[in-house]
Amino acid sequence: MAKTKVKENPDLVKDTVTQAVINTNTSAFSARRDQLDKLKAKDTEIETMKSDIEELKKIIKKLGSK
Repeated sequence: MAKTKVKENPDLVKDTVTQAVINTNTSAFSARRDQLDKLKAKDTEIETMKSDIEELKKIIKKLGSK
């Protein structure tokens, strides 16, 4: 598999057979993956909080009607 460096970005190489662009900077790749995992966890936490708030609203409505 022959590769050539991408002029604009030294962390990228291009496979001359498949024309695929490959990132060779593993630490940046890992950092981005960690960032995405944290974002997903935050989104999950927000959805859980929304669900909890809806449940609390229902409880308050029940208590208010008694």
